[in-house]
Amino acid sequence: MTSMKKIDIDNPALLESLTLALGSGEIVMHPTETCYGLAVDVFNQAALERLYRVKKMPFEKPLSILVDNFEMAEKYGQFSVFAKKLAQRFWPGPLSIVVPRTEILPSFFNPGHKFVSIRCSSFDLCQEMVRSFGGPLTTTSANFSGEPELYGPDVLDGVDLLVDAGFLEENAPSTIVQVMDGGYLVLREGGVALSDIEEMKN
Repeated sequence: MTSMKKIDIDNPALLESLTLALGSGEIVMHPTETCYGLAVDVFNQAALERLYRVKKMPFEKPLSILVDNFEMAEKYGQFSVFAKKLAQRFWPGPLSIVVPRTEILPSFFNPGHKFVSIRCSSFDLCQEMVRSFGGPLTTTSANFSGEPELYGPDVLDGVDLLVDAGFLEENAPSTIVQVMDGGYLVLREGGVALSDIEEMKN
């Protein structure tokens, strides 16, 4: 395994380096609008398995995917009228929408799960990273499973490339909403208020 590389968020070669790393199956630790996160290519099974091991996370726990716009999200999730309204109102932003997955996602990604959590971040780097890579990436906090999120560039063992943005402001995590036939379920309250979601339903 190669030693961890580090690149500053202001480096002109950042996106090129990220795209190369992700395309090579590497694990990238990067800042978001909430905390540091870990990204890999969702279509790379070996990279996904390494990510679970690095986070010390049970393989049964599903991962979320990061997209750069609603058009990409529709390729991987089936959006009802209400789910689409939520995306149009709160994306890009701190809202993860859990919808039925499409068959385009590989069977080894979240096996056994019929729904997938999709997020479109308001953090410029997250959008640029997905756009440059040309496909969805995992979005999961850069920490050991069950431990606090990381707001500084403290590297986990097994990370291949760190995007160093210094210490981040500790913002609330994304709100997670699962949209089902006839209703919705809030799985986690965060950056989007529950009252704003309820208002969209009326």
